[in-house]
Amino acid sequence: MKDDSEQLKQRIATLEQEVATLKKRGYPYRGIRKRSNRLYWGLPLYDIALGPDPEQGEMRGHARGIIAIGDIATGVLALGGVARGVIAVGGLAAGLLLGIGGLSIGLLAFGGLAIGGIALGGGAIGGIAIGGGAFGYYAAGGGAFGEHVISGMAQDPEAVRFFGDWLPGFRSLFCPNGCG
Repeated sequence: MKDDSEQLKQRIATLEQEVATLKKRGYPYRGIRKRSNRLYWGLPLYDIALGPDPEQGEMRGHARGIIAIGDIATGVLALGGVARGVIAVGGLAAGLLLGIGGLSIGLLAFGGLAIGGIALGGGAIGGIAIGGGAFGYYAAGGGAFGEHVISGMAQDPEAVRFFGDWLPGFRSLFCPNGCG
């Protein structure tokens, strides 16, 4: 019984040393935090917040700056898992002007599911939509629905003219049989 107790104490001491070594390296308990000292309009020029920060009680880093890079990013240029800003790039990207991501929202949106004034993606919803499944006033895609469409089932002359004028290099994609 005494030997078991001594072995247990020895094992605990070894584990405590290993934990202390890992904490010194910052792995895996600490994320990355970098912030510019220079401020513009009350925001740092850049803010980087990736991973957890136990000292601040954060499970995910939330970056806020002109250029924001983080698990969650909010800024003029935002890059992150969840990104929101004027230009946003991320898994979920909400950009005022431009959104690029798995799910993107913006005046101009590119992504797996793109929602915007002009949307390009696997699924596209917008005033002008181009995608596998496209829903818009002007829509082009395998399955396109809207006022003026180019799809496998229909080629509206107004849609052919519109897309031909705006994307002349892609005319053969929209009208493979040489329409209009």
